[in-house]
Amino acid sequence: MGISVNIPELNIKEDEIKLLLAIKLLEEGIVSLGKAAAIVGYSEKAFAEILLHKGISPIKYADLDLDKELKNA
Repeated sequence: MGISVNIPELNIKEDEIKLLLAIKLLEEGIVSLGKAAAIVGYSEKAFAEILLHKGISPIKYADLDLDKELKNA
């Protein structure tokens, strides 16, 4: 399945737009790390490294899950 989006002329490469979209979809919890990586055509490891470089955690914990994990640590 492909999606076509018409956007105004920007000085941004298609790959950068895909990366920004994948990051936003991941941050919003709409897609998994694997799906976000697939959007950009990277392996999960490569995508996770890009996220870390940008200061974004590739691992998402719900607040309740994090509390639970900390109690069990």
